[in-house]
Amino acid sequence: MTHLDYLEAKSIYIIREAYKQYHDVAQLWSIGKDSTTLLWLTRKAFYGQIPYPVMHIDTTYKFKEIYKFREEYTKKWNLKLLITRNEKALKDGMGPNCSEKLECCNQLKTEALKQAIAKYKFKALFLGIRRDEHGIRAKERVFSPRDKKFQWNYKNQPAELWDQYKSKKEAEQHLRIHPILDWTEKDIWAYIQRENIPMVSLYLAKNGKRFRSIGCETCCSPVASNADTVDKIVKELDTTKISERSGRAQDKENVYVMNKLRALGYM
Repeated sequence: MTHLDYLEAKSIYIIREAYKQYHDVAQLWSIGKDSTTLLWLTRKAFYGQIPYPVMHIDTTYKFKEIYKFREEYTKKWNLKLLITRNEKALKDGMGPNCSEKLECCNQLKTEALKQAIAKYKFKALFLGIRRDEHGIRAKERVFSPRDKKFQWNYKNQPAELWDQYKSKKEAEQHLRIHPILDWTEKDIWAYIQRENIPMVSLYLAKNGKRFRSIGCETCCSPVASNADTVDKIVKELDTTKISERSGRAQDKENVYVMNKLRALGYM
């Protein structure tokens, strides 16, 4: 068994075991490389047809390439897609150009997710986050409960015994499940290369630049790169000194700010 075989098998096992415990679930899909890889793994876990909804939290400020990819692969993969927005915040003018970026992310992403959970009564959510992506995410667990206030206590995390996890349903509002938490950025791209997983074209270099991480168009910048194929991206990751999220808005990437966002329920 190769390293990628092991990661794939472990992730699929987590997905199936979690679904056995929770049927009122949804999977978050940002349309980025990690959540799309998780979508691919979930399709494998359930032989091509995901049995629960896939949800996109739409800030309305995403790249046009993201929306195009979403529409194309929702149809190709026969996804039960839910699109959720915080319509009130958008109507009130909340957006990436406001002075308080923390509040923008909180309103357009976290509050939108809260509204969706209240509407659809989801008990668990699958997310494609990785420990190596950001320091605060390194504190996460595969099974991570959020309380009734939607908060995550990052200072008091239990031992990582996800395969022995027993839900305390009376204490939690919902559970977050992270099947690819142990994967690295290099693992993700090596798996995309092996499986030939389709990805948004923004990840491929154009005119000497490409995006390492994508989200809202106004908060992301490309980094210097000539990697215009997946094979070249895999090779580039062996030598690059540029951090994966260096192109994201730095005020949000500040460790203290990310701590605050994650404690409030941010993905």
